[in-house]
Amino acid sequence: MKPTIKDIAEIANVSPATVSNALNNKKGVSADVKQLVFRIARELGYVKDNYINKKAIRFIIFKKHGYVVSDTPFFSSLIEGIQKECKAQGYELLISHINIKEEGYEEFKNMLNTDSATGLLVLATEMVEENLDLFCESPIPLVLLDNYFRNGCFDSVLINNVDAAFNATSILIENGHDKIGYLRSSIGINNFSYREQGYLCALNEYGLELDERTQIYLEPTMEGAYRDMKSAMENDDIRIPTALFADNDIIALGAMRALKEAGIKIPDDVSIIGFDDMPFCEITTPRLTTIKVFKEEMGSVAVKRLIHKIDHHDKITQKIEINTELVMRESIKKLQKND
Repeated sequence: MKPTIKDIAEIANVSPATVSNALNNKKGVSADVKQLVFRIARELGYVKDNYINKKAIRFIIFKKHGYVVSDTPFFSSLIEGIQKECKAQGYELLISHINIKEEGYEEFKNMLNTDSATGLLVLATEMVEENLDLFCESPIPLVLLDNYFRNGCFDSVLINNVDAAFNATSILIENGHDKIGYLRSSIGINNFSYREQGYLCALNEYGLELDERTQIYLEPTMEGAYRDMKSAMENDDIRIPTALFADNDIIALGAMRALKEAGIKIPDDVSIIGFDDMPFCEITTPRLTTIKVFKEEMGSVAVKRLIHKIDHHDKITQKIEINTELVMRESIKKLQKND
């Protein structure tokens, strides 16, 4: 007779629910109890029969501060792409959350060494390089999603941020704007750093100078961007140019609200371009021109790369960048020479 969760619970002197939570790496179980449960499960042959041979990908949602990784359509679409591809490939999807500010962060490293998943997919949007230490000793194939680290040793699937921001800034320039400001996130992540590179490359390519007075730092939340934009417009050191590139759509929409309340017309007075192509870009007034990110496809590509590593024991790491697409709507005005 095959061992059951109840058998493990009796030996470990814990409840069956605790055993189930431990085997699935859910919150609320200490690292010591998890290690005990996995040891007993292995000794009884339960893990081997029911977990190791079961194809499962663990998707780890990593949060450092939660300003960027939140319940938005961007990440919902990303997860949907992951779910669809896992199902198509015959893999179960397990989802775990890590918040660097919450208890249990340090214990998670021990959990990874006994994880039952076949592969790990990590949403690394808010990660910095030192956070990679959490995964360096894990024996399980791993792919990072939505971030890249030059000194890391992991595969990465991410947006081609530099070219996308270059194209976004270029379209403003090609529409006659030579004073182009930047609605920057006040919370730094690698994606935004790469977008800055693209923005600066475009200015340089077209022979335009950077005006520090048009660099406006906004919190990357709808309400925070609105609040910070209102404050920026009251600052005598800030200049509102004829065009603005935003780190993402949320920042763009928060800023647009503040600009409109101040009587500034979009796009007649200021042209704005966002980044991500969130669903609400279609229903804003005016509709927001933006950079479309293929979110579901990113999730799908990441899963396929991870399964390739699992199946072929591939030790070569890859950086896979997904290109974007410009979506023209009504938030950009073409300037005439006399404007």
